Amino acid sequence: MGARVIYLFSPARFQDDRGWFSETYNARKAASHGLDMVFVQDNQSFSRDAGTIRGLHFQAAPVAQGKLVRVLTGRILDVAVDIRRGSPTYGQYVSAELSAENGAQLYIPPGFAHAFATLEPNTQVFYKVTAFYDKASEGGVRWDDPDIGIDWGLGDLTPTLSAKDALLPTLSSFTSPFDYDGVPMTLTTLSPY
Repeated sequence: MGARVIYLFSPARFQDDRGWFSETYNARKAASHGLDMVFVQDNQSFSRDAGTIRGLHFQAAPVAQGKLVRVLTGRILDVAVDIRRGSPTYGQYVSAELSAENGAQLYIPPGFAHAFATLEPNTQVFYKVTAFYDKASEGGVRWDDPDIGIDWGLGDLTPTLSAKDALLPTLSSFTSPFDYDGVPMTLTTLSPY
């Protein structure tokens, strides 16, 4: 049911004089919200500079990935773009600021392209995925596509991209491997999670 809903999780933090403790993921709690995904791989990235953009990426079926993203150090703008053909929100995006300080996490289901921009130097991002990496199934859309119009919140910073991301196609020259499943794109906040 919640397979196409984007969730913003805000796990509770329990503080004392030593610091804090947080349960960052709980399968039973996720299932109670209609999320019954199984994570099979954990990924972590480090970006030295503020203004680093990674994405917009996806993997096509049969190895389409759902992602649960959080920040270990620093701060990012995390973005999901609806790329399901026939969707009333095709090409539209949702975004959330995730940081080590706020502890928030974003779940991006299959059918959405994902990217983030680092808003601070020395940012580490950690994410769990529901399918193993498969090079033959990966794809993407340009980060600066004018039809999507993402406001990355970078101010005067010049974005830093990989050579591969700089060559991704625009939405208008791209044929999505995903079809609309009848579930509109929504961003649901679970706080506290």
